[in-house]
Amino acid sequence: MEKLYIHPLTVRLWHWTNAFGFLLLIATGLQIRYLDLIHLIPFRMAVVWHNWIGFVLIANFFVWLGYYLFSDKIKVYHPELSPTKYFQASFRQMQFYGYGIFRGEPNPHHPNAYKKFNALQSMLYQIIMMLLVPIMFFTGLLMWDVGRFSSIVEMLGGVRVVDTVHVLLFIVFCGFIIVHVYLASLGHTPSAHFKAMITGYEEVEDEPKHDVVS
Repeated sequence: MEKLYIHPLTVRLWHWTNAFGFLLLIATGLQIRYLDLIHLIPFRMAVVWHNWIGFVLIANFFVWLGYYLFSDKIKVYHPELSPTKYFQASFRQMQFYGYGIFRGEPNPHHPNAYKKFNALQSMLYQIIMMLLVPIMFFTGLLMWDVGRFSSIVEMLGGVRVVDTVHVLLFIVFCGFIIVHVYLASLGHTPSAHFKAMITGYEEVEDEPKHDVVS
């Protein structure tokens, strides 16, 4: 087992701010949506918290974006340009998640500081961070002040359309968080990946060595 420094401090701070922020957004969003069923905090307080946490996470998103755009760590998000290699790597990873892990087989992906995501994660995180998260923030911003952004809201089909998109993404992110936590528990110990996102150091299994036949 080898220790590699994979998660820089900036990424770790962004990650935990994002994690706790989204959990608070979910909690306050549920309170706002289901006022008659949930009584965690007063409605007005839930709205104020939801708005301010949203602004914090928007700022946090730009910290993440700026860090990756202006550092060489952007390489971790570079996609595999060969479709054949990408689908082969994705298929191997699906086999591992589907049954390999239950048979004690090693993870086919061996991370390093510039390749910490496997093929499935790489594509998924690009979709989430560059498409779904911005749409979530954009629709939330429109509903924060419908009057100020009324022309944009109407252009997109009205408040109901904007709200529906926001709620659908809320459901998507709830599902993502559950899957994300589950997959994060699939390290060599259940807490290994969580510990790595605190310390920055990932404990990586040694790549299998193949005997050279002369």
